[in-house]
Amino acid sequence: MTQNTPQSSIIVIIGSGLAGFTLVREIRKLDKAIPITLITREPGYFYSKPMLSTALASKKESDQLISTTAEGMATQLAINILSETEVSAIDTTAQSLQTSKGAISYAKLVLTLGADQIRIPLEGNAADEVLTVNDLEDYAKFRNAIASKKKVAILGAGLIGCEFANDLVLGDYEVDVIDLAPQVLGRLLPEAAAKELQDKLSDAGVRWHFSTTAKAINRNGDAIQISLANGEAISCDVVLSAVGLKPRLDLAKAAGIKTGVGIQVNRELETSEKNIYSLGDCAEVEGLVLPYVMPIMQAARALAPTLLGQVTALSYPAMPVMIKTPALPTVVSPPAKDSEGQWKTTGIDGGIEARFESPDGKLLGFALLGTATAQRAALSKELPPLLQ
Repeated sequence: MTQNTPQSSIIVIIGSGLAGFTLVREIRKLDKAIPITLITREPGYFYSKPMLSTALASKKESDQLISTTAEGMATQLAINILSETEVSAIDTTAQSLQTSKGAISYAKLVLTLGADQIRIPLEGNAADEVLTVNDLEDYAKFRNAIASKKKVAILGAGLIGCEFANDLVLGDYEVDVIDLAPQVLGRLLPEAAAKELQDKLSDAGVRWHFSTTAKAINRNGDAIQISLANGEAISCDVVLSAVGLKPRLDLAKAAGIKTGVGIQVNRELETSEKNIYSLGDCAEVEGLVLPYVMPIMQAARALAPTLLGQVTALSYPAMPVMIKTPALPTVVSPPAKDSEGQWKTTGIDGGIEARFESPDGKLLGFALLGTATAQRAALSKELPPLLQ
């Protein structure tokens, strides 16, 4: 069922990441036959994107991460997949798309466009050699670049940067991590918890360069030299940028759909244009852009019945994020933005429990490291929902 370009489909989904395919699965639980077309610029196979930052230690090549081919997904889900297809425009009045394989009309359109890796401006003759890993093809390029090399520098000590750093040192690479913040996971962890994770990753072999940034990347023979803003220099073989994500907005903006940080949607995940919806890394729900697995699952479960005529509002429970750092497993559920309160950190045998409590003692967020991660389920029940 791949590549038969339909002139129309009742539901058309743009994007073949976790959001797109999870939504299709949720629709199929409720309706086995409604025509669905999924359009993607990628090959259309299914793989677990979160595994990209742990695949090296588990000795998996990029093609081993593909769990189902495009043909397999099309058959399994009874959908039409248009792979390696670009969507250039949305006509919201005619309810049609302009694609590299012709015009396609829709009754309901869902944008699961994902996000791009942010690239910081860099000087130097090797600035364009900086790699990012945002999909399976990027990962294949990265694996090819580090083959037979030893030293990797990572720009960014956030979630993805820390996961890659841990994965690379487990694969016997020398790793330097550079971040403008004074600690790892600056937006997620209180200082004491961050220090513990840093120390464990240091023990595993990671070298940290905090409160500075890369200014220039220059090739010097076989090596790459990174000049830091603090005057230091790092020599490495490969540079990986992991400084954060920015939602893909261009297609929506060009169609007149309202955007903020992401594509703005209401609680039914509908955009400012009728019959166009969005979820996943590109969507912004009441100011929240949550590029994690659990929010995608919640959104897909709410949107599937809405697309079939049973309008359902999205609610977000507390959704802790698991950070895949085997050196010190970490689970964090950060407090909502502008929450009043403070962190209270307690060391326990083999771990750390950090609680963010309101002035009257209510739990508003937590960070659990090491053995403390066992308390994730119990503490999650105490947290207020992110979106009621």
